[in-house]
Amino acid sequence: MNVKRFFMVAVMAASVLGSPFSVAGDVEDSITERLSSSVPGLKITSVRESQAKGLYEVQSNNGDTIYTTSDGQYLLTGDLLKITPSGIANVTEAAKAGERRSTMDSYGDEGVISYKASNEKAVISVFTDINCPYCRKLHDEVSQLNDYGITVNYYAFPRSNPRQPSFVKYVSVWCAEDQQSAMDSAKAGKTVKAATCDNPVLKQSQLGTRVGVTGTPAIVLEDGNIVRGYVPAKNLAEGLGLL
Repeated sequence: MNVKRFFMVAVMAASVLGSPFSVAGDVEDSITERLSSSVPGLKITSVRESQAKGLYEVQSNNGDTIYTTSDGQYLLTGDLLKITPSGIANVTEAAKAGERRSTMDSYGDEGVISYKASNEKAVISVFTDINCPYCRKLHDEVSQLNDYGITVNYYAFPRSNPRQPSFVKYVSVWCAEDQQSAMDSAKAGKTVKAATCDNPVLKQSQLGTRVGVTGTPAIVLEDGNIVRGYVPAKNLAEGLGLL
C-alpha cells in the first residue's frame, strides 16, 4: 500500500471509528493498535516520537512513513523538514536511512554477487534487474568503480514474478558455476545457460522492497542512504568523497 492510499484509507477508517485514543496506557502502543485496526493488512514496524513536538513517526513494513498526533486523530504524509543553521534537513529521509542501514546490516551480504575492489574504500549495495537498460549501463562501469576503490555487491531485484524471464534469468546467473562471468554475459544481452538451484533471488527481492526499492538500479550506501537510478561512476565516487 503506498503512502497516499494508506492516508486515504486511514482517514476514512478513523472517521468510522470516531473516538480518539484513550489517555491511559502507552502512546506508542495505542497508535499501533489504532492504525492496525483502522487499516487491515498494515504491518507497523516502529512508532516513536518525531523531532517535531507533538508528532509521532510511524514506519510500516513497506518502507512508508507517516506522522500522527498522539491521539491518533490526525495523520500527515510526506517528508518532515527541519530548518538548521546550515540549511534545510530532511528528517524523514534521515530516519529512513537509519532504518535501511539496520535492515541491510541484519541481512548481511550472504548470497550477493560481488565485484570487489582491490583497494576497497567503500561498498555499495546495488539492487539490480538483469534486463534493466540503466542497470546494464551501470554494470558497464563496475570496473571503473572498482578502480575508484568501490566494491559492488549485487542484490537481486528482478522486476517480474518468479515465472517470468527476468526472474528466471537472474536465477540462472546466480546458479552458474562462475557467477561473475554469467552476470557479465547477461548484462551484455548474451544468452546464459539455464540453471536452477536453491537461491536467494526471491529473498533479496523482498529485502529490496523492505528497504524502499521501487525501481532499478537502486544503490544503497553504507550509511543507509539510497541513490535511485543510474549515476556515472565518477559522480558516484565524488559523492562518496573518494575524488
